[in-house]
Amino acid sequence: MIRTVSKKHLLAGLAAAGVLGVGIAAPTVALADDKNPKPSSSASSTSDQGDERRQKHADRQAEFAEALAEELGVPADKVTAALEKLHEQRQGDRPERPERPSTEDRQAALKERLDQAVTDGKLTQEQADAVLKAAEAGVFPGGPGHDGKGGPHGERGKGGPDGK
Repeated sequence: MIRTVSKKHLLAGLAAAGVLGVGIAAPTVALADDKNPKPSSSASSTSDQGDERRQKHADRQAEFAEALAEELGVPADKVTAALEKLHEQRQGDRPERPERPSTEDRQAALKERLDQAVTDGKLTQEQADAVLKAAEAGVFPGGPGHDGKGGPHGERGKGGPDGK
């Protein structure tokens, strides 16, 4: 028994697929490259990798918009404009991230906490000095000399740029 699909049902199905596609695309577009990227203290090679990653992401987004436009039977520029509009709306809904304290501010706060721990008898002065020295040497994430790549081994736990 073969059932024919009416034009109304076909259009409803395509519309549902379009809404689903936009629903999937909107968060992806919202996570796309930020209009106001924060300056980074990492090396220029890391910056180049970030630019390359953003370009690949933009290329994937363009391919997605074209495929969605073809599926819906509308011009690709309309889909792209709609996705950009949704992206801008979502950006406006996001709360701004607070400014990250400077390295000096973080170290001053650490020194205060260590001094309090010494006063409370939880640490000796030698231990506090060792922790402070380690922080100044960049042993802890976010400290000076730390590349921000995920932990004490750098390069996201791979042991450094050479992967060892």
